Amino acid sequence: MNSPAYVIPKERRSTGQEIHRIVVVGGGAGGLELVTQLGDSLGRSKKAQIILVDKSATHIWKPLLHEVAAGSMDPSAHQLEYVAQARWHNFEFYQGAMMDVSRDEKCLRVAPVLDENQNPILPERVIPYDTLVLAIGSVTNFFNVPGAEKHAMAVDTVIQAETIRRRILSACMRSQSGAFLSADAPVKKVHLVIIGGGATGVELAAELRNTAEVLAAYGLHKLDPQKDVQITLVEAGPRILPPLPEKISIETTRLLGYLNIDVMTGDRVTQVTPDAVLTASGKSLPSDLTVWAGGIRVPAVLHEMGLETNGIGQIIVSNTLQSVSDKNIFAFGDCAACAWGDSGKIVPPRAQAAHQQASTLVKSMHRLLAKKSLPVFTYRDYGSLISLGNYEAVGNLMGRMVGRSVKIQGFLARMLYLSLYRNHQMALHGFFRMAVDALVDWLRHNTKPRVKLH
Repeated sequence: MNSPAYVIPKERRSTGQEIHRIVVVGGGAGGLELVTQLGDSLGRSKKAQIILVDKSATHIWKPLLHEVAAGSMDPSAHQLEYVAQARWHNFEFYQGAMMDVSRDEKCLRVAPVLDENQNPILPERVIPYDTLVLAIGSVTNFFNVPGAEKHAMAVDTVIQAETIRRRILSACMRSQSGAFLSADAPVKKVHLVIIGGGATGVELAAELRNTAEVLAAYGLHKLDPQKDVQITLVEAGPRILPPLPEKISIETTRLLGYLNIDVMTGDRVTQVTPDAVLTASGKSLPSDLTVWAGGIRVPAVLHEMGLETNGIGQIIVSNTLQSVSDKNIFAFGDCAACAWGDSGKIVPPRAQAAHQQASTLVKSMHRLLAKKSLPVFTYRDYGSLISLGNYEAVGNLMGRMVGRSVKIQGFLARMLYLSLYRNHQMALHGFFRMAVDALVDWLRHNTKPRVKLH
């Protein structure tokens, strides 16, 4: 590792002995829950120094990004500042992207933070660690499809989601511009294409239908939200929601059809152009906005660490969530490949998995400092829930919760879906603040437009 601009010194006890430093890279759902709980226990008692590193200054629960993209959620009302959370929960936060890791020197290099004019705000830093936990999540995998990365939008960050929202609003308003010039001019239809029939793609499609209806209701365009805003969902596999039971997929397809959303399955995208999506069957789908929501990959920085990884770059970990290449490095969430029992599968990249792994790692860090054996992580699948916005929710419950797989939908599914976010908030803030935030969100939802209109 080259000579750093600045090295973050380790804390020392009054005796001069260094305090064990645990560095967590990635402030997503699992990473932030982990440092919050470790800060409340080990950080508060000075048994360990807890540090969080993330390239962003704020946290938002990633499963909410499709709502931000559709305009049905204002991100400023749901973002959490890492600096504030660190102050409240006895850990330290350093903003910047992880550039590389020196396993021999046990330190990581963090990139400088730049302002809008590319001037440095924070310098390049090097952070020594005793234990490193990687939770950097995943990004969209475009699978090298020609034109996809250039012409299709991903939904990985708040900035990307906000860009999608603005482009949808612009497309709807632009489509009727001819009507202002001539009363006889036909309204140009708006074509929205979503590639990927997983949870993100399905939920985004439903939210966009709601957005089209709200924009029309507020008079921002004269389009018929059902006929003039055409939404197409493209899935290469034989059905949407492939990880879920087939009956859930069939029911969701029916509900999307009710919303006048075209679902194309068994057709692979071969090229994305500025105004169209081409498929293997020879179809050319006109598109004013293309969103790519199919497949994930791990950020490239992990490939350079010399750790054993799988085909999409996930770090292969043991059942203690330690890298099989380095026992001082743990990994969990989307960036880790953890065996799922004896099934031959790996733990799926879901928020519930990251939450369970974070809970295990809290115990692991305590036992590590006590020089005891580490607990074994066992994933329990409690089912999946899919939200179709204000229209419906559908999913399945399984595992110990009900003893078998049970299909649910309607009000119960909707309430359980909402509870997932509230559980995340409770892990970060406790019950009282979660309850207050839920009340504030309810008041905001009932006193403001259902979609961001600007």
